[in-house]
Amino acid sequence: MRLSEVGFGASQGGNLYRATTDEEFAAAIDVAWAGGVRYYDTAPHYGLGLSERRLGEALRSRPRDEYVVSTKVGRVLVPSPETAHDRDPEGFDVAATHRRVWDFSRDGVRRCLDASLERTGLDRIDIGYLHDPDEHWETAVAEALPALVELRDEGVLRAVGVGMNQSRMLARFVRESDVDVVMCAGRYTLLEQGALADLMPVARAAGVGVVVAGVYNSGLLSREWPPDDAFHDYRPAAPEVIDRARRIASICAAYGVTLPQAALAFVRSHPAVVSTVVGMRDRRQVVDTLRRAETEVPDELWSALRDAGLLRS
Repeated sequence: MRLSEVGFGASQGGNLYRATTDEEFAAAIDVAWAGGVRYYDTAPHYGLGLSERRLGEALRSRPRDEYVVSTKVGRVLVPSPETAHDRDPEGFDVAATHRRVWDFSRDGVRRCLDASLERTGLDRIDIGYLHDPDEHWETAVAEALPALVELRDEGVLRAVGVGMNQSRMLARFVRESDVDVVMCAGRYTLLEQGALADLMPVARAAGVGVVVAGVYNSGLLSREWPPDDAFHDYRPAAPEVIDRARRIASICAAYGVTLPQAALAFVRSHPAVVSTVVGMRDRRQVVDTLRRAETEVPDELWSALRDAGLLRS
């Protein structure tokens, strides 16, 4: 199973931070498809199922063997009519018609994936990830992963993995369990390379693919010059973090490369990385991403950043 170098992150299709229309999201998928994107990632968490529904609708008419879809398990959506008049409290601009319940049990995994298949309307999910099992290691290893492996053996899935915002536990999953791929968000970027110390070496040795997400560190690296109100790790960035990003941006500019162009090129160059998932909301963001992905970045830039102490070897 091959993943396109650039993957489509569909969290914004779940109205992350602000509303996106059906038409905007469908247009984004159309442009991504025309640009050669064939890997699409979603999750029940994204807009309480809205992202999955929209993604399934956008892909359903396309040749099924030509694209890869991943979704996640671990958060079961439970109807919550008593809160339906409120907005979702976890950052998505949708009505709180459901609540998320952590469930890494075998039954929970199967129910979660069955619901995802129903929402997407697809005949299968290609990759099933455990979603943020940080506080659930024992249940994840004892029940959730074996359940995903069963589903892989049954043909419901083609690959199993884990997606997290940390690299240390991902490395442990690679060493101690039967995963095919892992998704690492925010821990291997142009700003920070913590995954070099743990995840990347073991993944490469084990032949486990690494999908990098959060390549812009919550938007901090998405502009040519990071603003004062930039976010990092889903919260307002500390002044010293903004300063570091600006120092990187200055060196990038000296080599004729923008900060987001360098951010995308850097993560894609590691031999363990099989795809880079970028969150995209509309046509413009897809066009910008694909143009950045085509940028040739000189090797001298990486050397300059290392000499300045801004990039780990």
